[in-house]
Amino acid sequence: MTEKEEYKQHPEPSYYSGTKYGYSARKVVEDFDLGYNTGVAVSYLLRAGKKPGNPAQQDIQKAINHLHFELDKLYKGNDTTTGAIQL
Repeated sequence: MTEKEEYKQHPEPSYYSGTKYGYSARKVVEDFDLGYNTGVAVSYLLRAGKKPGNPAQQDIQKAINHLHFELDKLYKGNDTTTGAIQL
């Protein structure tokens, strides 16, 4: 089995797909052509409360952090920050 075939054997986890229409978070992010931080934030929001062991609050906070990172990037040069957690 090639590496590509082996990769296709591992489907996207169900917590990244909607239950009503089956849209995957990845496809939504791609369709809207979102950048990294915004796309990650949307993915965290869409999976919030669905991933075992991850409370919704944790995923929502991660999404907020990534939105702060994106705002910091947009505000860069204006000496304005949004208060995102600094890593």
